[in-house]
Amino acid sequence: MNKVLKIFILCLLFFPATTWGQSHLVPGTAVEEPLKKHHHDRPVNFGIKGGFTSSLFLVSNLTLNGITIDEVQNNYKIGYFGSVFMRINFERHFLQPEISYNINRCNITFEKPAAEDAPLEMASITSEIHSVDIPVIYGYNVIKEGPYSLAVFGGPKFRYIWNKKSEVTFENFDQQGIKERLRPLNLSFTLGVAVTISRIFFDFRYDIGVHNISRKVTYDDGVVEGDPPADEIRFHRRDNVLSFSFGAVSYTHLRAHETLAN
Repeated sequence: MNKVLKIFILCLLFFPATTWGQSHLVPGTAVEEPLKKHHHDRPVNFGIKGGFTSSLFLVSNLTLNGITIDEVQNNYKIGYFGSVFMRINFERHFLQPEISYNINRCNITFEKPAAEDAPLEMASITSEIHSVDIPVIYGYNVIKEGPYSLAVFGGPKFRYIWNKKSEVTFENFDQQGIKERLRPLNLSFTLGVAVTISRIFFDFRYDIGVHNISRKVTYDDGVVEGDPPADEIRFHRRDNVLSFSFGAVSYTHLRAHETLAN
């Protein structure tokens, strides 16, 4: 989480500096007026972006050996993603469908249930989840002046988890061969803020998972087929994802000689 915030702060300092050396038009020249039409004034824009993520698992039910685990510690790990999008502008409003490929990582640790006189042991679950996400967000430009804008946005995000690529590791469990099957189709809700400087933009968003993403946990119980399992594992969780991204929006310049010809 701290790494993501540091990257966000560095970009706040870096991006304004990149515009310092750009040429500016002299007021009253012939090409001043046409160039006031910036990319976010156009009906449709296309763009690409990439960034980093930090996941948080909200565990609603973790049962091990028939005992419910009440305290779980989240250990943040950095993930990453890349996406393409289309933005449809309506004055200060915009609609932005996206498609992205995400790799989200997270680790949780907890005290392993044991007898009262047994030494304390810790167990952990580490996840690396690969998914294809399709957010459809509505945004509003609170500030929209020249090449600069500040927007807030929100909307649903449809998510397909790729089970074959995703990996979940269970450490220091009594059971062997533990495997988790994730629900392939999921729904989240996205909230965020975006800053645009000329063609460059960056955004900071938070995705809220609305339901349990874990479908089933299986393991080798070591008993004869047909007998009930000796132990039981239940793991229900929602994942909330904090992300920071930066990218570029399509932008078409008007040439000076075309303006003068008109």
